[in-house]
Amino acid sequence: MKHILVPVDFSKHSAYALEVAAGITRQQKADITVIHMIGISEAVIAEEEFLEYEEAKYFMGLAKQRFKSFLDKPYLKGIVIHKIVQNYKVFSELNHVAKEQNIDLIVMGSHGSTGFNEIFIGSNAEKVVRTSDVPVLIIKQQNSDFRIKNILFGCSFSEDMVLAYRKVKSMAQKFSAKLKLVYINTPFEDFLSTPEAEKRIADFMSKAQETNYKVEIYNDYTVENGLLNFTKTEKFDLLALPTHGRKGLAHFLLGSIGEDIANHAKLPVMTLKI
Repeated sequence: MKHILVPVDFSKHSAYALEVAAGITRQQKADITVIHMIGISEAVIAEEEFLEYEEAKYFMGLAKQRFKSFLDKPYLKGIVIHKIVQNYKVFSELNHVAKEQNIDLIVMGSHGSTGFNEIFIGSNAEKVVRTSDVPVLIIKQQNSDFRIKNILFGCSFSEDMVLAYRKVKSMAQKFSAKLKLVYINTPFEDFLSTPEAEKRIADFMSKAQETNYKVEIYNDYTVENGLLNFTKTEKFDLLALPTHGRKGLAHFLLGSIGEDIANHAKLPVMTLKI
């Protein structure tokens, strides 16, 4: 892991993400790129929907000035930091930046979103999760001593999730972390008997070319509740999930477990695009 991208809106939650990114950077000897998207900042939206060239130039200069104090943190000393200010308006453009900059991981702060806002707007972190081809780590709370020692990976163990499993296994190896696997069995969503669940897991692991593995089977009423409840059974530093990143009407009708968990969990959540 050589390059981490941190979207910044100068809020306390983006500061939480930056501090976590700094901790990961020191462990992995990586660089950080911080990006501020002025086209979606609250101050700009309050003015008008479309920015003329001179206005965009003004706000870019203002953002660069704000970076000086925002990045003046003890935990950033000695870390190589690249700064980007762009007049982006949609979060899908972050994916383009990630590809151009050879980003390995996006670390993003989030306060989550509930009720009316969740249904019709969604959180910014959720929008990034939905569009990013790069793994996204969502941070909800300040964590000054973030260490990845225990990772929980939850999935349905369908064949399309093998690549996501390989990615999270590789990350666990980079951090010398313990990786635990869980399958959430529900009475209404694709219920499987224990033998059926074990066969699905065995077929998955065969596809992933794994022979030495252990998967917990946990029963709950929904996959989301099962994952959130299972994280309470022991100390986990990170919950990793595959996501389909559905868009448009398909997302509204079907949703995405990865996005919902990223929106609701307090534990750091990392999503990996299938």
